[in-house]
Amino acid sequence: MPVESVFPRLEALLPHVQKPIQYVGGELNSTVKPWESADVRWALMYPDAYEVGLPNQGVMILYEVLNEQEGVLAERTYSVWPDLEELMRKHDVPQFTVDAHRPVKAFDVFGLSFSTELGYTNMLTALDLAGIPLNAADRTLDDPIVLAGGHAAFNPEPIAEFIDCAVIGDGEQAVLDMTAIIRTWKAEGRPGGREEVLFRLARTGNVYVPAFYDVEYLPDGRIARVVPNRSGVPWRVSKHTVMDLDEWPYPKQPLVPLAETVHERMSVEIFRGCTRGCRFCQAGMITRPVRERSITGIGEMVEKGLKATGFEEVGLLSLSSADHTEIGDIAKGLADRYEEDKIGLSLPSTRVDAFNVDLANELTRNGRRSGLTFAPEGGSERMRKVINKMVSEEDLIRTVSTAYGNGWRQVKLYFMCGLPTETDEDVLQIGDMAVNVIAEGRKVSGQNDIRCTVSIGGFVPKPHTPFQWAPQLSAEETDERLGKLRDKIRGDKKYGRSIGFRYHDGKPGIVEGLLSRGDRRIGSVIRAVYEGGGRFDGWREYFSYDRWMQAAAKTLPEYGVDVDWYTTRERTYEEVLPWDHLDSGLDKDWLWEDWQDALDETEVDDCRWTPCFDCGVCPQMDTSIQIGPTGKKLLPLSVVK
Repeated sequence: MPVESVFPRLEALLPHVQKPIQYVGGELNSTVKPWESADVRWALMYPDAYEVGLPNQGVMILYEVLNEQEGVLAERTYSVWPDLEELMRKHDVPQFTVDAHRPVKAFDVFGLSFSTELGYTNMLTALDLAGIPLNAADRTLDDPIVLAGGHAAFNPEPIAEFIDCAVIGDGEQAVLDMTAIIRTWKAEGRPGGREEVLFRLARTGNVYVPAFYDVEYLPDGRIARVVPNRSGVPWRVSKHTVMDLDEWPYPKQPLVPLAETVHERMSVEIFRGCTRGCRFCQAGMITRPVRERSITGIGEMVEKGLKATGFEEVGLLSLSSADHTEIGDIAKGLADRYEEDKIGLSLPSTRVDAFNVDLANELTRNGRRSGLTFAPEGGSERMRKVINKMVSEEDLIRTVSTAYGNGWRQVKLYFMCGLPTETDEDVLQIGDMAVNVIAEGRKVSGQNDIRCTVSIGGFVPKPHTPFQWAPQLSAEETDERLGKLRDKIRGDKKYGRSIGFRYHDGKPGIVEGLLSRGDRRIGSVIRAVYEGGGRFDGWREYFSYDRWMQAAAKTLPEYGVDVDWYTTRERTYEEVLPWDHLDSGLDKDWLWEDWQDALDETEVDDCRWTPCFDCGVCPQMDTSIQIGPTGKKLLPLSVVK
């Protein structure tokens, strides 16, 4: 039976909301298939506003991978702003897709991609607006399977009661495998109902179904064990890893937004994974091993993507893009090819030790020369040893000296506050570093218009990293430490005016810490926050620390735990962590040893260029590091007109 569009009802509401264009759909390269043409239908959501969600590469890739399949349909939905939410509730308009404005409840799968835990309340809003019961246990055969993915899904326990299943790791093959299982179950007449299809997904060993696992607790609140509650369900669930990225050249037809978004560019992921070994970095740990896309594969993706979109900038994405073994040839080849078209190139923040002026000049040859961003992360040499960010201040000064001497006028430095073993003195050294950067810039350029912006975020310990056992700094201590740094920078009469200082207070970090290392008991906090009006917690204007703390004070005492128990408490080696039954490939003993190395201020090299350190990923996941160089050049060799 065809599913009707809700647009006629929605359209009447749009004149009364901000940015109505974000809800109308019809973007260039979007796909609308007839409902009857598909036997498996996916609604994909990035649980944030359109302007943040549309450029998300993960959702864009899965959208295209699924829609390429015969008999499969995928549409997108995003979080609606509170003004439209209020009107939708008043006029009984359900959560809808932007592609064909079909109700989300009508789809077989409602898949949400979480890059941050602060999107959990937006998920509950979408479920409620869709008419899908918040509790997975209350859903019927008429409700979609609610699936969580993305980096935050590596610990889905805080949202275990709200989701039917979770997939950890790469999604491309995972969604195709799930589609095949759901298609077969539907073709058989949906035998055994929801429980049967979830069991078929779970027994593959690659889909986590929380309902099939029981959590047992010790008297002191720690977890005793997580155990399957039915036969045929694996004790541990493994992550998906896609090998040979050239076989997955997505997105081929990138979406072009109708409304302004956070990234106005066409992006290509040039490699996946990172083995630099920064101990705070969850993304680097959970995406191992490194898999490079070939230089020719990148060239073909850029050519097709630009033709399909008309964008004037290409983002070369990865966790550390300048580490691609052929980045110099990639940048030069693309700059040569698109010189007449003035297509600009961009990299995410560049590692200090990977920067060179030739690369920077190629990246800016066809575009504007904006500021450079580097991320030393730790303010002192000692802290950079603790976090395994092997960059000395001499390296940084040498790098910025080269940049300022070659015409750059602005450098942005990113740091974290609250790292393990950190002291006030470590943070105050951030100010010294900024002063030295300005002084060097003035010296080599002969100019006084040199700027350095210091940007600081609070450190949040993440699952599947060596710091998963670490205590988190309290919000009050974070704010006090950053206040001292602010006063030091502002008090510098000679350089203070040239140093920009941006920082986030410690409160959002505590909430993120509660959610990132939480267990199933945190679900009651999330629900209470949502019911109390919590929405868009990643946005400063909507985030309410008090709302979260009040919800935690109301719900956690019955379990004998509190916010500090989850955030500022250090864990021991023996403790069962809420995510131990989810296998990222990393050996827990290796992570513990690396945590001990951090406390000893011992650095560890990148295993791309050194012997293996036995982190466990390659043998456990049956994968291997895939890096060049290939020795090839960009194709075609002629300039593309």
